[in-house]
Amino acid sequence: MALSKTALDTDVSVHSTFASRYVRASLPRFKMPVNSIPKEAAYQIINDELMLDGNPRLNLASFVTTWMEPECDKLIMASVNKNYVDMDEYPVTTELQASYISLDSSCLSPFLFWIAPIHASAQVNRCVNMIAHLFNAPLGEAEAAVGVGTVGSSEAIMLAGLAFKRKWQNRRKAQGKPIDNPNIVTGANVQVCWEKFARYFEVELKEVKLKPDYYVLDPEKAVEMVDENTICVAAILGSTLNGEFEDVKQLNDLLMEKNKETGWETPIHVDAASGGFIAPFLYPELEWDFRLPLVKSINVSGHKYGLVYAGIGWVIWRSKEDLPEELIFHINYLGADQPTFTLNFSKGSSQVIAQYYQLIRLGYEGYKNIMENCRDNMIVLKEGLEQTGRFNIVSKDMGVPLVAFSLKDSSHHNEFELSDMLRRYGWIVPAYTMPPDAQNVTVLRVVIREDFSRTLAERLVNDIQKVLHELDTLPSKHCTKISICGDNKVVVKKTAIETQREITTVWRKFVMERKKMNGVC
Repeated sequence: MALSKTALDTDVSVHSTFASRYVRASLPRFKMPVNSIPKEAAYQIINDELMLDGNPRLNLASFVTTWMEPECDKLIMASVNKNYVDMDEYPVTTELQASYISLDSSCLSPFLFWIAPIHASAQVNRCVNMIAHLFNAPLGEAEAAVGVGTVGSSEAIMLAGLAFKRKWQNRRKAQGKPIDNPNIVTGANVQVCWEKFARYFEVELKEVKLKPDYYVLDPEKAVEMVDENTICVAAILGSTLNGEFEDVKQLNDLLMEKNKETGWETPIHVDAASGGFIAPFLYPELEWDFRLPLVKSINVSGHKYGLVYAGIGWVIWRSKEDLPEELIFHINYLGADQPTFTLNFSKGSSQVIAQYYQLIRLGYEGYKNIMENCRDNMIVLKEGLEQTGRFNIVSKDMGVPLVAFSLKDSSHHNEFELSDMLRRYGWIVPAYTMPPDAQNVTVLRVVIREDFSRTLAERLVNDIQKVLHELDTLPSKHCTKISICGDNKVVVKKTAIETQREITTVWRKFVMERKKMNGVC
């Protein structure tokens, strides 16, 4: 017997969600639906689509944190409705994140004195100060750090770049010189956010080209490219391409010599998005931070090896003199005078609180243990790949815990095919080409995060061996079946793997023709 109209129209709470009318038709994709649907149905429909996403834990392309402790998850959910910028309403959250960016006591808001009456002159800004001390900022005992929380390192780099540009403009104006042609010197391996900054804020990006077997900034070539219009040289502590730390110490020494000869004051910014929470724990003697006099600002991603979910970054300045006061805005319509220097305004507080949780939960000991474990698992994976005899290792031992590798022989199959076939086992391992002038080099990259265990490392090696064996048993990519039809027409029959190879070849050509493949983070 056919169901009555009344039965079909009953609320989903009466029947199973999958028996209700709400799953019997596709929902509108581009226009808001006219009618409401029950919350159970809305949840189920969206959840079903999300099941088709990859597993974040197996996404080895990303540097971004994919796991946190349940206790931190609870704090995140409890604070998800707090607006980051409402300092007067949420003074404790404000104290944790410390987006306070000026040390001038005339700018201190009354509520900040209220929450920290003993340390009012220095400001209590916990996360910023902890990170600044980690980076060896030259702070006095009662002096507070200068820094701000951001959405990620992209925003942090925009803010640091703006500070350098304004400092350069002010200096040039005082000298009576033009300010219409600023530039930044970087390596061609920089992340795409540097190109965004240059394009958005009209700064020329002067890139030091790479070369085979040398995939980071060459300090000597970088300093050669510096001129009187250079607002800063950007060094990377942990290249996206192969995880390698650039030699900031050599860059600092060479640049100091050039500044002395020319009278310029060209500074250094360190993009420590990935390496900022690694180097202090694994390589404490490595000089890359504020111990070097020309390093004026550093950015770091809390959502990478800071061990927080996506959405938090930090930028720290050496001193208040390195952040021009005219870039700081003061507002009072949220209840108190609030200094602010960010590109965005409203955003959630959850990631800030999560960062503070990790800093006090783990401490130096905990971060050191986690980074050492990541490094050990990286070595296991690297050695497993080397034992196959099929790969060249492109990454370095000192750097971000990742393994970048390429096939020794790609005549039968290439890195893109290997990447594609690994998805059948659930692994997301990116394949990409290097930037100019090393664009003929194609690599695969596995990022070792906190939640990538020894067992997973060993399993990945086994699965890579399986894929290699499967590719080896397939016909050569030059082999094509030909048959003759009755009307004497030649028909070329392509195998599935040949079709796949055509696709990957087109993709490889596409990425090689692009200016850079640095959005793979």
